[in-house]
Amino acid sequence: MPKITVNVDGVAYTDEVEPRLLLVHYLRERAGKTGTPVGCDTTNCGACTVQLNGVSVKSCAMLAIQADGAEITTIEGLGNGGWHPLQRAFNEEHALQCGYCTPGMIMAAADLLRTNPHPTNDEIRQGLEGNLCRCTGYQNIVRAVRRASEAGAAT
Repeated sequence: MPKITVNVDGVAYTDEVEPRLLLVHYLRERAGKTGTPVGCDTTNCGACTVQLNGVSVKSCAMLAIQADGAEITTIEGLGNGGWHPLQRAFNEEHALQCGYCTPGMIMAAADLLRTNPHPTNDEIRQGLEGNLCRCTGYQNIVRAVRRASEAGAAT
């Protein structure tokens, strides 16, 4: 079996993996990062979004061996042990209900704010395209991303 080395939330992992193992399953089963949910397994919902070398990717659409040598940030690692401004804003703006989509929404929003620190509401909606929520109606999510951008979440 091939061996991979990845850095997940600041911790190095070296493991043998089956070539067909999806990154989302590696993160949950080997790295213990259960905050990254398995959503649809078809890239439609975005719940499994993580950052790979600083760019958001849907971890159900990527094989673990494709991440060899990569820096991966999950929802657990985003705040470096505390609350990231996006996590705080989602809480304060009531931008979650069941919470299933929240990790993916926050990770996609973090990538958006990295490239566009002060997006318009339309740019926020475009930046979150591909991440589905069945509970909130998106208005509170847009407000949360706006609040986080105003709080300097991109820095």
